[in-house]
Amino acid sequence: MKLPAFLDNKDFYKKLFVIAIPIMLQNLVNAFVNMLDTVMIGRLGTVEIAAVGLGNNVFFFYLIILFGVCSGGSIFTAQFWGKHDIAGIRKNVGLLMAISLSVGLLFTLAAALIPYQLIGIYSRDPEVIQAGGLYLKFLAPSFLPFAISQVFVLSLRSIEKVQVPMITTAIALSVNVVLNYFLIFGIGPFPMMGVAGAAMATSIARFVEVVALLLISYRNKYAIAGSLRELTGFNGFFLRRFFSVALPVIINEVIWSAGVITQNIIFARTGTDAIAAFNITGTVSQLTWVLFIGLGNGVSVLIGKKIGEGDHAAARDYAARIIRFAPLVAVGAACVLLPISTLIPFIFNVNQGVIAVASLMFIIQAASYPCRAFNMSMIVGVCRAGGDTVFCAIYDIAFMWTVALPAAAIASFVFHAPVWLIYLLIFAEEPLKFFVGLWRYRSGKWLHNVTEGL
Repeated sequence: MKLPAFLDNKDFYKKLFVIAIPIMLQNLVNAFVNMLDTVMIGRLGTVEIAAVGLGNNVFFFYLIILFGVCSGGSIFTAQFWGKHDIAGIRKNVGLLMAISLSVGLLFTLAAALIPYQLIGIYSRDPEVIQAGGLYLKFLAPSFLPFAISQVFVLSLRSIEKVQVPMITTAIALSVNVVLNYFLIFGIGPFPMMGVAGAAMATSIARFVEVVALLLISYRNKYAIAGSLRELTGFNGFFLRRFFSVALPVIINEVIWSAGVITQNIIFARTGTDAIAAFNITGTVSQLTWVLFIGLGNGVSVLIGKKIGEGDHAAARDYAARIIRFAPLVAVGAACVLLPISTLIPFIFNVNQGVIAVASLMFIIQAASYPCRAFNMSMIVGVCRAGGDTVFCAIYDIAFMWTVALPAAAIASFVFHAPVWLIYLLIFAEEPLKFFVGLWRYRSGKWLHNVTEGL
């Protein structure tokens, strides 16, 4: 049987999977460890699940800001890589490091000094606030090393050294799992620390990860491993070009993450059972969603490199293939997610109400996968790689804030709708984004060479 036209380029898919599979494995390990964390915390009870979930939302906000900074910078790194401009890559890495560490310092101070107030933004439950604040306080030391790790991880991906982040993440998360077991439950000589132990384990693991990344990168003299002079070699013109492209990505990610935080507030204020189900669904679904993170990030490197090389025809061909391939994979991923969801009663120590709501959430999540996979491919893989960051920001967040969040909030706070219906409304943006993304792809206006003249 003849394959569809978008599947007939073996060279493209070989290159894609060489980059995408290590990214998928890295994120799979990360998602699996997050699930194990949730399972371990879940043995303590529903309050602890909700508290750690909300504490991680503060970290998630931080992660998204860093991802915005580094993702915007990766557009330059990939295109510099296509031009074989090592000096440009190192200037870009240095600028990313300066911005990321500045953001990391702010979050470290906030998590250390006002942790209970931060959790209070999400929940009114005093037990959840107390446990979540304690978790955040012990998580604070992880913010600065994580900033350095993010810069190196995304920059290494952009120069096609994807195995290194996979290895270092696996090492760090293995440390995290082992320390979680000892510190949460007080095994052997270790005290029983509960949620504080989970946060301490994460902080130690982040230090292990950044040390491993720096050692491997500099020992192998990778393109991103510059001297202090090379890393600080950016000038005013470079800064202006960088922020003209990267600032919309940063704003995009901040506003998008604020939307995700708003989702958590909606569910947290709907009830502790609702936020527990929401956190369980999100944690488990990451095990399949890593496929699309890998595909989106993988094709962005390939498209960015081709633009840097000046081969715009190949860049457009790659875009055409990924927007068809990702939704096809999504159907298979949805078929895997639903059987996994039936294991909830055996994994999490939560009541039957949480299990029932989470089961409905998984069905809604699976049904949304094809549209979400297309949108992920367009946002991360096509528009950002092509430097189309202003449109991308509008495309990514407009429907979230004008349709999905208002509808979910009204359903919860005004009509006191069932939790599954509120969750369904959260995904109302995805079909709308699909049609807008398809229009932008067909227009061809997403492709820009952002390193020209640098």
